Amino acid sequence: MRLQSIVVANVLLAWCGLAEAQTAISVKTTDIKELNKFYVSNKAPLRPSHFVKLPVGAVKPGGWLKKQLELQRDGLTGNLGDISIWLSKQDNAWLNKEGKGTYGWEELPYWLKGYGNIAYVLNDPKMLEQTKFWIEAVLTNQRENGDFGPAVERGEGKRDLWTNMPMLWCLQSYYEYSGDKRVLDLMGKYFKWELSIPDDKLLEDYWENSRGGDNIISVYWLYNRTGEAWLLDLATKLHNNTANWRQKDKLPNLHNVNVAQGFREPATYYLQSNNPADLQATYDNHNWIRSIWGQVPGGMFGGDEHSREGYTDPRQAVETCGMVEQITSDGYLMQFTGDAFWADNCEDVAFNTFPAAFTGDYKSLRYLTAPNMVISDGKNHAPGIYNEGPFLNMNPFSSRCCQHNHTAGWVYYTENSWMATPDNGLVAQLYAEGEVKAKVGNGSLAKIVTTTKYPFEETVEMKVITFEKNAFPVYLRVPVWCNSATVKVNGKAIKVITKAGEYIKLNNEWKNGDRITLRLPMEVKIREWVKNKNSASVNYGPLTFSLKIDENYVKKDSKETAIHDSRWQENVDASKWPSWEIFPASAWNYGLILNPAKPEASFTVVRKAWPKDDNPFANTSAPPIQINAEGRQIPAWQIDQYGLCGILPASPVTSTEPKTALTLVPMGAARLRISSFPVIAQ
Repeated sequence: MRLQSIVVANVLLAWCGLAEAQTAISVKTTDIKELNKFYVSNKAPLRPSHFVKLPVGAVKPGGWLKKQLELQRDGLTGNLGDISIWLSKQDNAWLNKEGKGTYGWEELPYWLKGYGNIAYVLNDPKMLEQTKFWIEAVLTNQRENGDFGPAVERGEGKRDLWTNMPMLWCLQSYYEYSGDKRVLDLMGKYFKWELSIPDDKLLEDYWENSRGGDNIISVYWLYNRTGEAWLLDLATKLHNNTANWRQKDKLPNLHNVNVAQGFREPATYYLQSNNPADLQATYDNHNWIRSIWGQVPGGMFGGDEHSREGYTDPRQAVETCGMVEQITSDGYLMQFTGDAFWADNCEDVAFNTFPAAFTGDYKSLRYLTAPNMVISDGKNHAPGIYNEGPFLNMNPFSSRCCQHNHTAGWVYYTENSWMATPDNGLVAQLYAEGEVKAKVGNGSLAKIVTTTKYPFEETVEMKVITFEKNAFPVYLRVPVWCNSATVKVNGKAIKVITKAGEYIKLNNEWKNGDRITLRLPMEVKIREWVKNKNSASVNYGPLTFSLKIDENYVKKDSKETAIHDSRWQENVDASKWPSWEIFPASAWNYGLILNPAKPEASFTVVRKAWPKDDNPFANTSAPPIQINAEGRQIPAWQIDQYGLCGILPASPVTSTEPKTALTLVPMGAARLRISSFPVIAQ
């Protein structure tokens, strides 16, 4: 009897363990009562992060995402070192011990933080060599007092620290890749020097004052590796001298890059202050700017370089730098808050706004991109847009900031697609083909290989590769637009009530070859922008769709169409790097005809073949999905006196023009686009 009882008990234990292994629940975020055992997490007294960034290189992209990085490598990103005067190795302040030189400010670290990370992710020998050259220069040229980099002052004794902030991030990535402890030494000496700066001399200039939160992130990064308490004193000092991003319904300034970058500062300091008002301030910043200038699709906000009162139409644009910084902010806020909201915003920007800022080969880019943009030329469109000069054409040399900072967009997206969790698991934040390799569960390495063409299809397949059985959780984000996600493990449906905007937590003892199948059903949804003339945008899953406009590309001399401060290295053949103007070759002034009872029924989704070059954002013919619709032309809606898409007419709009079949394509593939549509009166 005793033996039988033992057998029964063991069977019950085994059954309970199996049941536990197969459980799945929907959770809003992770529990932060414990810390990840294998990856650097926040040390006390900093608040634990809900998700932990993996070292650069842990995530390897595949499919269309890898293609974007390869195009960057072969395009402007990979060649800027040979053509941009700001990256010249002659008379460059970054190569001088005293920080003196004609060239050298934000451009080098702006470029390097993306270029270097792409090198690590792609393991590209040439890029790795170039990255090491610049990193070695920084490491060996630190001054005796701890300062490094270009010695720029903005007033007597007021050292401009902004340019060093992105370079610190370059060094952090290099340390994660190499383990070179010289990085820790340099940062420690530099931060002690920063701590010695009087408050009335610290972060006084416009750029550094707006962006001091980036410096705090680096201080926390070092603290989590050394535990030196004085670093937290420095973080408080930096916070107190950074622009006040905690004002209700007001921002320190309305420069789009400062906003996309600086709005996260309160949430960053929240890790130390533990004051919920700091966290709330970041949400308030994000929501307030969008409540006025962000009543448009694509995840961003308008206003061109600076938002202006009354300029809220979908034709107002955002800098490419602003897109990159928003993607960056979203990645950090995923970690700090555990809120899937930031992953949704990251996808919105990355899929619908960012790719359209470039030519399909990533050899040219434009400074400003808008949701409604029907001409992309080199003319001056002010005051219709804020900027005076040729800011709408595709030019490899315009402007100095975006020309260099664009490099980080896709690689930061890649790095944040998977993260570690406090309970020693992994979370899929941003779905893309590729693989993640990390220590999980019992500490052994596991790999998850993802196969998908998301966001152009609904299914995400994952294969677990491990050398031994290993129990660890896998979290799968359910996008906010998805109301009926389903998951299978090894072909068996897992019972779980999924909730949009939350995470599916799969508890399992994983073995080699286990498969996870996540299905995220997509459907057409109409979003009405009541605050912007009752206009409408058309979504299918995470993709927003634009009117397909035939695009006529006209090649130009990039020197003739660049802005005033563009500079080339000597002997560069600029003819190999032309600029492009893009003009509409078909009508664009259409309003949508919507079924009054069920607007979504007005559209038909059409699947097409996957592009042979693996680049679904190349042009309006490339995407493997389009939507058929109907509309009518609005004759009074024309290009206006500033050469811009005319102000959006208020919906509903009366039109007697004939009903016309329209084709809609993903917004990210359309360099000319109407994404906020007038609605035709029925």
